[in-house]
Amino acid sequence: MPIICPYRVVLADDHAIFRQYLKRILMAGSDMEVAGEAGDGLELLAILALTVPAAQMAIVDITMPNIGGIKATAAIKRTCPATKVLILSIHREKQYVQEALSAGADGYLLKEDTDIELFPAIEKIRRGGIYLSLHLNEMECF
Repeated sequence: MPIICPYRVVLADDHAIFRQYLKRILMAGSDMEVAGEAGDGLELLAILALTVPAAQMAIVDITMPNIGGIKATAAIKRTCPATKVLILSIHREKQYVQEALSAGADGYLLKEDTDIELFPAIEKIRRGGIYLSLHLNEMECF
């Protein structure tokens, strides 16, 4: 029987309750393991530097203290280029989405869509695609 390794994810959001919500969803009946949690971008980068084997995905909020999600994404892509980054945000403005994608994000998901789109977003990104929240696509921003 083959050994199935979990897909390792690090969560970064300055709201502990939201991180706990994500952790519960991810670990309930999936092949994912939450390898770390961070409350800001500096903590996220430190966790990724220490996570062995490396986290395969970071799920990152844009608005965090110290280093925000966009700058953290750029740093992740420089130091851990194989790590996928899914941005979770309340911000729908085109500027945020473009900045996140330019920094190297592999997806942009609105927090309001997390309950329906989280797993499809993760799966598309895992397969090498780019994911944009359905509400963003409907707005025809892109």
